[in-house]
Amino acid sequence: MIRSVGVIVPAHNEQDLLPVCLASLRRAAWALPGTPVHLVVVADACSDKTAQVASKSGAAVVTITARSAGPARAAGVREVLRRTGQLDPSEIWLATTDADTRVPTCWLRRQVRYANWGWDAVAGTIRITDWSGYRPDTRALFQQRYATGTGPHSHVHGANLGFRAAAYLRAGGFPDVPTAEDHALVRALIATGGRVHRTRTLTVVTSARRVARAPRGFSSYLARLEAGQSTASA
Repeated sequence: MIRSVGVIVPAHNEQDLLPVCLASLRRAAWALPGTPVHLVVVADACSDKTAQVASKSGAAVVTITARSAGPARAAGVREVLRRTGQLDPSEIWLATTDADTRVPTCWLRRQVRYANWGWDAVAGTIRITDWSGYRPDTRALFQQRYATGTGPHSHVHGANLGFRAAAYLRAGGFPDVPTAEDHALVRALIATGGRVHRTRTLTVVTSARRVARAPRGFSSYLARLEAGQSTASA
């Protein structure tokens, strides 16, 4: 049974987008009454007011200078585990999203429900609502490749991922890599016996911004679609 939840948001110069993200996370936390939710923003190599915005919104702030998504998410997990050290890791659920993302109110409630049903990780999907600056055929190509429906899928997004702390520790945690740390963690979870639930019924809204935060991350993937050069799936 999950007794505590931690939410980790890595952020590099995200003072403008972060407030909307945190507001959606607060609503998700309110929809999970009776379960403590620890919200941690990892301000990574920020030169703006990301840390102040996060603190003002009630989030705990961890400051690092890695400028790398893997270490940032790992630092956030360590902070949650420090705050929940009195609990068994099997009773702690960890969820990650991104600063340019809005989660639905049911986001944490459904993840915890899956955890209590025995799943060790939940991988959801993403949706983009603002395609400003992209050609219409880029949006169509993305939607064609991403596909829709309600069944399992092959996608992994750090913006929509949850996992049991015990399984995370058993898998060795997020690797020290600048991108695809989410894919690497899910592979490690599976390799160490973790049960991963992939669902299209839990979707977050994320941005299609052109200025990438991670090399060869999601923004880079969209740029390759725009250039007509990508053959890989999201």
